[in-house]
Amino acid sequence: MIGMEIIPVDRCAGPDGGAHYVEHLRVEALSVGTYSIPAGGTDPQRPHTEDEVYVVIGGRGAFTGGDRTVPVGPGTVLYVPKHEEHRFHDVTEDLVICVMFAPAEGSAAGGA
Repeated sequence: MIGMEIIPVDRCAGPDGGAHYVEHLRVEALSVGTYSIPAGGTDPQRPHTEDEVYVVIGGRGAFTGGDRTVPVGPGTVLYVPKHEEHRFHDVTEDLVICVMFAPAEGSAAGGA
């Protein structure tokens, strides 16, 4: 399957202005989506049963994974192993993040 969808950044924000996730691709081996958090917003996510890679497309803030905290901005790439506590915080500019789960998000929940 080959497909393309151009997602305007303003469509990535949640209807209430909060954190929002839009899935763009799902196959058995992985899923890909856009996660957005507005400036001053919070990241409500919990650890996942899949490995994750985040690529920050726009915005600025901080990220804590396990016991390590790093600043994030455009071009930052983060790897999070399954089950690790993690979150974005101190968001000073609207964050837009490409998220990849392997295998697809939620698919390992039953067999983790």
